[in-house]
Amino acid sequence: MNKIYGYCRVSTKEQVITRQIENILKEYPNAKIYQEAFTGTVTDRKEWNKVKKIVKVGDTIVFDSVSRMSRNADEGVKEYMELLDKGVNLIFLKEKYINTEVYQEQLKINTNLKTDDTDLNETIMKGVGEYLKRLATRQIIIAFEQSEKEVQDLRQRTREGMAIAKAKGSQIGREKGVTFETKKSKEMKEKIQKLSKDFNGTLKDTELMELLKIARNSYYKYKKELLNNKLENQ
Repeated sequence: MNKIYGYCRVSTKEQVITRQIENILKEYPNAKIYQEAFTGTVTDRKEWNKVKKIVKVGDTIVFDSVSRMSRNADEGVKEYMELLDKGVNLIFLKEKYINTEVYQEQLKINTNLKTDDTDLNETIMKGVGEYLKRLATRQIIIAFEQSEKEVQDLRQRTREGMAIAKAKGSQIGREKGVTFETKKSKEMKEKIQKLSKDFNGTLKDTELMELLKIARNSYYKYKKELLNNKLENQ
């Protein structure tokens, strides 16, 4: 039975890979997902190498975009052709025009171009195959160029948006000196204030940390904020 694999990649460990996974599973719920963070400083894509090793003739690999298959067009063309020759189906959700099934369909259509000369038929098919591979190569390069352009456009719009906001006097990010209080931190500070011997309670720091099951750094951060507020209100 032929299998379906989904491959997802991000350029840094900080990037979120969830969107790629969701896109693939939406179209192919039974796909087995392989994912990894891969940058220019890492030369070995372990998960991608696993997929290439286990994939067999008739199996399918699904990508959110052609840019997830490799870092650049030259590498992408090489990977594409190797898997195509191996009989693996490649599907790119954002660039369906370079799916290998498009290539295979065109090749099948051109098998009807036959003559009574067997040698000539072989020559024709070789020529058609070479033409379609060159066409696929060009399409892959275009897809990579378009993908890169979209990334650059997004970065440019982000820079322009920040520049406009700055010109209008808007604060980019959190205002300096302003702390954001979560529900959990608020609850913990209330308990520390109530139970600590330094405020309204009788418990020592070690006893309170054990009782609240709170990390040492977090505990002293909350306590410092409470002490600062106490001094300000005196």
